[in-house]
Amino acid sequence: MFKKLLYSKFVKFSLKILFSIFYQKKYLQGKFFDAKRLGWYWCFIGLKSRLWGANRNIPWPVNPNTIISNPNKIHFDVDNINIFQTPGCYWQNHDGNIYIGKNCWVGPNVGVITTNHDIHNPSQHVEGKDIILGDSCWIGMNSTILPGVVLGNNTVVGAGSVVTKSFPNGNCVIGGVPAKIIKQL
Repeated sequence: MFKKLLYSKFVKFSLKILFSIFYQKKYLQGKFFDAKRLGWYWCFIGLKSRLWGANRNIPWPVNPNTIISNPNKIHFDVDNINIFQTPGCYWQNHDGNIYIGKNCWVGPNVGVITTNHDIHNPSQHVEGKDIILGDSCWIGMNSTILPGVVLGNNTVVGAGSVVTKSFPNGNCVIGGVPAKIIKQL
């Protein structure tokens, strides 16, 4: 038993040393690196895009098919690193911050967008607005969250929804184009 425990700690320590060459150490911890160990797999899978791909400047493991425009403007708990492993997501935050609460889930092909084109001059962008996702939010597949949206705790966004306005009270299921409250939780 002692050998197994020692080996486990040794392996974890070795992986942390190895991957800290490529990712910041503060992101190599939390529930996905302890009990579940998926974090080490995500580190390995994301390594190619970290070295040669679009995610070279992202300091945490990211799915190779996920795009993050500015990692310095995304604020999240390390236990939520799983949301960046979902393929096809687009985290566009050139001009605004994205705040993500604890225990959130994000489906494939979700777009979180803090700024948009000017409707009078598409070659220009309007001023960005922050997006806030409260604790325990669940964003369904193929959904889009637009600039300035605030989703309160326990908000579920149905698949394929376009969220154009805030639902700060949370505890609801929203869906549709544009999204509206479908059910209170």
